[in-house]
Amino acid sequence: MSTLNKVMLIGNLGDDVKMHYFEGGNCIGRFPIATSESYTNKQTGERITNTEWHNIVVRNKAAEVCEKYLKKGDKIYVEGRIKSRQWQGEDGNTRYSTEIHVQDFTFLSPKSEGSQPQMQAPTNAPQNTVAPQSTPQKQVEEDDDLPF
Repeated sequence: MSTLNKVMLIGNLGDDVKMHYFEGGNCIGRFPIATSESYTNKQTGERITNTEWHNIVVRNKAAEVCEKYLKKGDKIYVEGRIKSRQWQGEDGNTRYSTEIHVQDFTFLSPKSEGSQPQMQAPTNAPQNTVAPQSTPQKQVEEDDDLPF
């Protein structure tokens, strides 16, 4: 039987994208996003909000796009897989981290004209640059020779 490791989140950035560059030209971008759920406690009538924080990892061109267009507080949709890792801290203790390794994303915060790509930028796309799409300009036809 096959297994599935897929995560879809919509949340707000808790910090700006932090970039890490490596030899060979590769890079990784990391940022936290917060997801929240709210409900009303039936006994007290109090509104309760629970927030979960997720560590997001994007690679290479996708990381550069995120760094360029995202800032703290922006809303984003991410789709990827969960990956856990462990390492030794400076104090010698074993540390653990759970991350979301992004495969696709879409920016959801409205931006000023010409400052954001319109569609998602998959991380497994060919290595070309993602440039913001400009709105097509209307063509003005002065003398229309069409018979209708």
